[in-house]
This record gives sequence, C-alpha cells and structure tokens, in this order.
Amino acid sequence: MNESQLSTQIIASALPTRYAGVVAFITVVAEGSFAQAATRLGVGRSAVSRSVQKLEEHLGVRLFARNTRGTSLTHEGRLFHAQCRPGVERIIRAMDEVRELRDGPPQGRLRVAAPTAFGRAVVAPMLDGFRVRYPRVAIELVLGDRPVDLVADGIDVAFRDGLPEDVDTIARRVASVPWVLCASPAYLRSCRLPATPGDLKPEECLGQLAPTGRVVAWTFREAGRISHRVPASALSFNDGELLRRAAIGGQGFAQLPLLQVQDALADGQLRVCLPDYAPPPADHYLCYLSRRQMPSRVRAFIDHVVASIHAEALDQGHTERPGGGAVASDALTAA
Repeated sequence: MNESQLSTQIIASALPTRYAGVVAFITVVAEGSFAQAATRLGVGRSAVSRSVQKLEEHLGVRLFARNTRGTSLTHEGRLFHAQCRPGVERIIRAMDEVRELRDGPPQGRLRVAAPTAFGRAVVAPMLDGFRVRYPRVAIELVLGDRPVDLVADGIDVAFRDGLPEDVDTIARRVASVPWVLCASPAYLRSCRLPATPGDLKPEECLGQLAPTGRVVAWTFREAGRISHRVPASALSFNDGELLRRAAIGGQGFAQLPLLQVQDALADGQLRVCLPDYAPPPADHYLCYLSRRQMPSRVRAFIDHVVASIHAEALDQGHTERPGGGAVASDALTAA
C-alpha cells in the first residue's frame, strides 16, 4: 500500500466518527456557546456536547474551558481551531460551488453526444445561440453513430435515433426526421427508374454500414405496411457523408435522412425516388439520466434545444418516457 492509499484509508476510517465532533467544535466557536451551536445545527444541546466530548477523548486534550459563566477555548483548542478552520472553510466553499452549479447561472463543462448526421445538421447550429446566452458553459460535442453510455462515456446529454432501451434514462422525443430514397439526375438518366422497391437491383444500391458492420436495412411503406429490405449493395460506407457524396456522384440509389440531402435536392444534385413508398419519419430523442439534482447547465441546454426546435417550426408535440423531434422545410419536425 502506497502513502496515498494509506492516507485515504486513514481518512476514510476516521472521518465518519470524527467529522460530527469537528463540525460541532467549529460551530461552538463560531456561535460562542453550546446552546447557540445546537440551535444553528438543529440538534439538542446535549448532542453537541457529546460530539465535542468524544472529539476531546479522541484527541486526548480539552478543547474548551467550561464554567457556569461561559465557555472559552483552551490553548490546545485555539491551536486545533486554527488548523481546522481553513479546511472547514474549503469544504464549505466546495459545497457552495457545487450548489451554485445546480442553482446558479449555468457554468462548467457540458458533454453532448449525437449521431453524426443529426449532430452536424441540427445540433451544431444550435450551439452558437447557446454559447452567446451562456458564455460560461464550455461545450464538448461528440459525434458518432455508435450508441453511447451516458455514465461510462461521461455524457451529460445525448441525442439518439430511436427510443433507447435503458430504463434508467430519461428519453424525450424532440424531432422526427423523414428519410428519402434518392439518386442523381445523371444516374437516373442512365438506368431504368424503379416503379417499386422490389425493382431495385443490388448493383444500383448504395449501402450504409452500421457500427456492427452490417448493412442498414432500407425501410419502405408498401400497401399500408412497413417493410424492411437489406440492400445487397455493391458499394457501402460507414459514413453518411460519403454515402451522400456517392449518390451525388452518380454511383447509385441511397436512402438518407432528408436533413442530410435537402440542400442537394434543392439545387438539383439529387432527386427523390419512390416518394409513394417513403417510410415514416424516424424519431430522435434527447436523453439524460435524471431530473433530480440536475446542474443548471444541463437544464439550460435542454430548454435551449426544445426552444430552438420550436423556433424552427420543427415541433409537433412532446412525449417523454421516465427512466427510459424534426427538420424545417419538411426535413425535420419537432416532437
């Protein structure tokens, strides 16, 4: 056992039994009497007296001289108080600072996780306004398509595609994002335009790889029912931006969130295909661990996200699951 571990062990074993005595001692000195210290601490005078007596027995010295006229510090008591006071004041300051993080103006570090495409298109643009309003909050935006563990990854707030299975997570639906099948005009001129999802040929499909390495299934609405088809893709990527570029470059058909391709659709680089078979919008959730003792920076960020989505006409109502949104111009509807 090294010196640090030994010190920690000594503190851990002694603090629970001695801390009450130190608190009582400091309070008696500050208030000037055992009776006033008891009132300040919200306990009986006898409890304060016993705590101080146990502390004196542990130290082997008398800290107070007592008589019928009052109480005063002994020489040992003055020395002990001089050593204890700075430490107690640091503890009080630390407690005040932590409470300030919860109840005071938002400040500190905020770690936010989001899927790559949603993070670039929706979350990142929201950060400018948040930083202007809350300049004392430092934000870390972590983008990635693998589900994050809020605890293990040290994430305060996470955006997720679909409802998370973790029942300990608060999941608030904030946006619904339409998905479209699309291809470049040049590619559509060079091939036979499919009439149904079943007409798509493997060599025409561009696939997206999930974090597991499997190709993500395409979703369609056919005859009033939802169908899933895994494209036997000739070309696949684990990055949505590369998939978008391949579609613009005339490499084939791709199914992508509308928020990722809306600019390419607007300027004619891509065209929507099979619109009558478009799948239902995909829900996005804002996830965090608990409403209890929530730091003000987390609460402010959640409120900012919801307000921003409303401001962009993205919201269509809220649903929230205890313990476990979309884009304007038809690309995102808020939930």
